[in-house]
Amino acid sequence: MAASPYQQLEQEWKRLHAFRGALSLLRWDAAVMMPRGSAEIRGDQLAALETECHSLLTSPKVTRLLERAQANAQTLDEWQLANLRQMRRERDHAISMPVALITRLARTVARAEGQWLEARQQNKFEIFAPHLEEVLGLVRDKAALLGQALNLAPYDALANEFSPGFTCVDFDALFKAYARRLPALIREAITLQESQPVLPIVGKFSSNKQRQLIADVMKTVGFPFDRGRLDESPHAFTEGVPGDIRVTTRLDPTDIFTGLLGALHETGHALYDMNLPAAWTSQPVGTDCGMAFEESQALMLEMIVSRSRPFVRFLRPLLQKHLGVSGPEWEEENLYRHLTRVNRGPIRVDADELTYPQHILLRYELEKQLLGGSLAVRNLPEAWNSGMESRLGLRPASDREGVLQDIHWAVGSFGYFPSYALGGAIAAQLADGLRRDVPDLDAQIEAGDFAPMTSWLRDAVHSHGARLPAHDLIKQATGKPLSAHASLRYLESKYLAGIAPASSAAA
Repeated sequence: MAASPYQQLEQEWKRLHAFRGALSLLRWDAAVMMPRGSAEIRGDQLAALETECHSLLTSPKVTRLLERAQANAQTLDEWQLANLRQMRRERDHAISMPVALITRLARTVARAEGQWLEARQQNKFEIFAPHLEEVLGLVRDKAALLGQALNLAPYDALANEFSPGFTCVDFDALFKAYARRLPALIREAITLQESQPVLPIVGKFSSNKQRQLIADVMKTVGFPFDRGRLDESPHAFTEGVPGDIRVTTRLDPTDIFTGLLGALHETGHALYDMNLPAAWTSQPVGTDCGMAFEESQALMLEMIVSRSRPFVRFLRPLLQKHLGVSGPEWEEENLYRHLTRVNRGPIRVDADELTYPQHILLRYELEKQLLGGSLAVRNLPEAWNSGMESRLGLRPASDREGVLQDIHWAVGSFGYFPSYALGGAIAAQLADGLRRDVPDLDAQIEAGDFAPMTSWLRDAVHSHGARLPAHDLIKQATGKPLSAHASLRYLESKYLAGIAPASSAAA
């Protein structure tokens, strides 16, 4: 029997999945293993594969098959219909982009990433600036074309690629709620913590010992090292496909928590990717429900779980085992205070839970200005430093700890940053449901048993893939539409323990 139009589409997307897997591993290699001088060659390789993906999606054959499959939609089940919807979405996005733009963008970001690394090392934004100009110009073209095709504002069109179904309306509502409460909450928490001294953790910890510790924690949490690996990179990230997940983290010899928390953030991503519906691995419905949900899983593990007393009790013996440490600074209370210390610092990935949204708001506002043309690239460092001063009362001491700290703009990921804020809000709502359904969660985490947590998340989020629109999945998983309410309530409860909370205006 001849394959149906829908079945033929599944075969086309299976090929596409293979191409995208190769792209992902090439990007991982570029950040972890590739010689610096090979960036131009890698750019050509990435461009060739991106072009092949684009050609497949925009081919007359795929368009014809989509029309025929839609005409016979009554023969498809729920998952197949959702898969067809995701196929059409991907085709619509691709068909709005000329292949020349796709090719130029792939080559340009490959060069820009290398120059971003060089600029970071030399602490000179001017090395990166002309490459960012080039990336930004191409991203503006992409945003205009996508926006026209999807009937969205340019920034919303870019954000839609990362977090489908969300727009600036959602982002602004969330940030407005945070802006009303967070500045005062930060001040209140810092004042409270002034009466809770922290003993400094001093020493140097080798990369080898840190990696052994991190790998032990990741394995216990559920990361399958037979289908994934851990490496170092200047900016922590996760690449690969289910069955071959590559996690990196950034190690600091004087701060064990930098590498550990970065790795746990990426492990949250990895567990989501590993637990997506296996039957749909090569299909768009078998992917994540957008980067807001991806970040919710990462922030759940990095922020909510790892900065808790039960996790500290689980972690302490592993610190002793791998680092050979002892003394009062390594006792439970002191470690917990380190992990929950509110500090107006310049680095996003090192930020505490309270100041983290302020870092995201700054990037959200700046990239909208860059995209709209009201902010020139040459003026970005000063705009960044002024924004940090107005939001957190500090000015970065250098470009490296300021405008050059994130890789996102170098690789063209404008519109990604709001996913972190959305992810934090989703994580807090999910945590409410998790604690309701797993009442002994704290005892399980303390004992190093993370299976009930990951099982709950698998049922609530991971196993659904992209079957449901994001807003629908939030409601199904948490019982409520997305808002800042659960996040603000969680932060107040955790950081103002013993103090009557001020009224928060939740969105």
